[in-house]
Amino acid sequence: MQPTTHKLQWLVVIVCLFWPVDGLATQAHAGIEGVWVHQFAHVFFLFSMGLLIFWLRQAELVKLPGWRYIQYAALFFILWNLDAVLVHLLDEQILAVTVNTIGPWHIRINAAAGRDWLATVYYLAKLDHLLCVPAMVCLMLGLRHMLQENRRSQSDGRLR
Repeated sequence: MQPTTHKLQWLVVIVCLFWPVDGLATQAHAGIEGVWVHQFAHVFFLFSMGLLIFWLRQAELVKLPGWRYIQYAALFFILWNLDAVLVHLLDEQILAVTVNTIGPWHIRINAAAGRDWLATVYYLAKLDHLLCVPAMVCLMLGLRHMLQENRRSQSDGRLR
């Protein structure tokens, strides 16, 4: 690798680390068409995870630890998709809430008239990473467990 290329790569890394932009938990979309397509993708993913859980249970694969973790991942992904659909519905489709930045670390969530409880629901729903991260961790644990089991069976000279 050229010394100039190596320095350029480090410069890009440093710029990305020290010149951040807002990290928004739930993605917003411009135009209603994008929202509808995105919502459909959430619903499709939700049903796909439900089908995966059904298939894993029918095949009795959830008795194996790796597949059990993947089932948990699918369950968390279902909950995450329900949460994301709710957030998109509230702030982009029915415009039930508006979010105003009042400072670097402060926001104000305004709900539709007479529905102040929606602000709390919206705030809690925006914490979707509390569902998505455990889903990814369970997926990683399941795949890692299956990989270790595969390596063990290959080192024993047998394939499952």
